[in-house]
Amino acid sequence: MGKRRLALCAGVLTVTAFGPAACAAYAADGGDVSVVPAAPAPGADIALRVTGCDAREAVAQSPALVSDARLTPDYGDGLAGDGRVRSTLTAGTYTVTVACDGTEHKGTVEVRRKQAPAAGAEPSAHPSPVAPVNAGGGGAARVLADGRERHGPGAAQTVVALALAGTAALTVYRAARRQARRGRGTG
Repeated sequence: MGKRRLALCAGVLTVTAFGPAACAAYAADGGDVSVVPAAPAPGADIALRVTGCDAREAVAQSPALVSDARLTPDYGDGLAGDGRVRSTLTAGTYTVTVACDGTEHKGTVEVRRKQAPAAGAEPSAHPSPVAPVNAGGGGAARVLADGRERHGPGAAQTVVALALAGTAALTVYRAARRQARRGRGTG
């Protein structure tokens, strides 16, 4: 009974904590057309979905989009596709229209400007790499960028290798002695 109660409480807690926030942030639904994310920034990629449309294909049009978005059958009831918000847009609400089966479906997308960092604040990440990227070659890019080449193992690697070799030799020697004692004792 304890496991069932724990599972039930965890499920209720999850739905209570994440349900309303997830629904509100997931899609702006101004009609039959939904947009994800609900409030994209200029230049962002968005997903469009229209329900109540029986056509095999439709086109979503909006002054907020870079170009018309082609919508194709979705897994559920409706059509879906991707689009991109114009990078030059000002913040505001824009209409998205989908003509389907002689019916016009409408929705909205609320474009929000990105928050500018506070005065004197440093960005948390550089917009592009500022140093060699550790990709492939086991991190050789950084060594090659330093301009110096390393030859052979250093002192620390040599000491570790000698310690491991000594331990292996001692283990083999002890195993051989044990085997020899067993052989003398049984004969």
